[in-house]
Amino acid sequence: MSQTAYRTHHATEVTEALVGQKVTLAGWVDRRRDHGGVAFIDLRDNTGLVQVVIYDEEMARPLRSEFVIQVVGEVRLRPDGNENEHLATGKIEVVAESIEVLAKSDALPFQVSTALENESENKLPGEDVRLKYRYLDLRRPSMQRNLKLRAQMSKAARHALEDMGFEEVETPTMIKSTPEGARDFVVPARLVPGSWYALPQSPQLLKQLLMVSGVERYYQLARCYRDEDFRADRQPEFTQLDMEMAFVDQEDVMAMAEKVIAAIWKSAGYDIQLPLPRITWQEAMDKYGSDKPDLRFGNPLIELTDYFKNTPFRVFQAPYVGAVLFKGGAATPRRQFDAWQDWAKQRGAKGLAYVVFAENGDLKGPVAKNLSEEERNGLQEAVGAEPGDAVFFAAGRRTSSQELLGAVRVELARRAGLLKPDDFAFTWVVDFPLFKPADDPDDDDVAVGHSKWTSMHHPFTMPSKDWIDKFDKDPAHAMSDSYDIVCNGNEMGGGSVRIHRDDIQDRVLDVLGITPEEAQDKFGFLLEAFKYGAPPHAGIALGWDRTAAILAGADSIRDVIAFPKAGGGRDPLTGAPAPISAEQRAETGVDYDPDEDED
Repeated sequence: MSQTAYRTHHATEVTEALVGQKVTLAGWVDRRRDHGGVAFIDLRDNTGLVQVVIYDEEMARPLRSEFVIQVVGEVRLRPDGNENEHLATGKIEVVAESIEVLAKSDALPFQVSTALENESENKLPGEDVRLKYRYLDLRRPSMQRNLKLRAQMSKAARHALEDMGFEEVETPTMIKSTPEGARDFVVPARLVPGSWYALPQSPQLLKQLLMVSGVERYYQLARCYRDEDFRADRQPEFTQLDMEMAFVDQEDVMAMAEKVIAAIWKSAGYDIQLPLPRITWQEAMDKYGSDKPDLRFGNPLIELTDYFKNTPFRVFQAPYVGAVLFKGGAATPRRQFDAWQDWAKQRGAKGLAYVVFAENGDLKGPVAKNLSEEERNGLQEAVGAEPGDAVFFAAGRRTSSQELLGAVRVELARRAGLLKPDDFAFTWVVDFPLFKPADDPDDDDVAVGHSKWTSMHHPFTMPSKDWIDKFDKDPAHAMSDSYDIVCNGNEMGGGSVRIHRDDIQDRVLDVLGITPEEAQDKFGFLLEAFKYGAPPHAGIALGWDRTAAILAGADSIRDVIAFPKAGGGRDPLTGAPAPISAEQRAETGVDYDPDEDED
């Protein structure tokens, strides 16, 4: 609905069809240009720009950037040669008859004009300033596009799910603390001193209860909260598109999710060919060094453990030795190879071994002299290199070495310009382990339970059919019915078949070191519900911020969230988190001492 008390049309609705007609527009002064007695302003609203011509100097004099104005004027064609092909309204202009200033603007802390020079990232202030004045930052066209894209995504997902018989159900944001792999944000319960609510890390248990309730097909754009140490591209509060289905298996959920993803991408003008490809978790780690591989380019990892099994080089006398090819890398100056060492150390590695295959066939680099003659002679063929190439190595524990090489692989592609944001390479990653070691120094998830094993996904994930009878006898190799959807090297979402049998759930909790008493205390309500006829069920959740960032080609999820947090969970706009008064603190009961009550 364009016509309101303040306007008859939005900016981009003013077209050649309205030439000769009077229109009323409202918006912001994007920029102003004076040309000897005639002033031009670009009027901006949330649809775009339209040029306004002002012949009255007194009318134009008070107007400044970001003033909010109402313009009444007649539409005309621009003079020949003055058209602007880059604007939707570039063939017309509005000759102002009257202008009313609805609100003035102070001098801006940074420019938000749509003028192309202001859209360059190097003209913007630092992120803290942008977040402090987020209401100004959101006026920029790229940010407006991101918000509109996110709204279109939500609309498309809802339509796709409703067409498949799903019902949108809201779940509470104040629940009981349950183990899900991260720290909870907690809220004091004033009316029950000494007791606390937790904000949900996900609606996991609640959506399972909805399956027991007979809903069968549920979805929700759910707000989730995780109190994690700050990491790039993480937010303490985030959104996920949560979906759960009863009487289904893994294949049913993946087929449903593909339709939703296709609808989301279609809303942005992209067609996705279904079904999406698949890769096992083990293959992803072995070939790409990541459980979220970027498949926009090739260059898989090369395992050389057997090749170097009798090596005299002490560094390569390791459980795993692997390599990644650096095409054309022989031309890299020594100082850049030294910079690669610093890059690797920043990722927690000791360094990054390499060799260079010179054009004359010589093998050069710090590692070359440590290899046997047989190893040097066969290495070029073993790694598939040509003269002029180089190769990076990693040796040590399999997982950490593969992850380092996987990061090298992506960094090489980034520097070569292969990571095109509008190329979308999807894959399902399937056949995940059921458990992972709880003491992995490279894993900052909070362990679920008290044993040497914790859940790879969460404690309610069903073991795969081949492992149901033996997962607790061999936790190190047990596999699960879980799956992640990956796009361009990002985990876009994940899910699993859920445990609906109490005997299997009891055995999983036993492996995790969660006693029956603790289970009853933490999530006894779920275990109780499962006694009353729980259907087989499975689900998936898409990280909505990450999905939007991928589709928008944004470098950070903060660019697709209206009011995100900065580093450490800070909010430069409102100043949160902030101290509370002594009176508030006393009222919340956070200092409640039950022993004092007894006294």
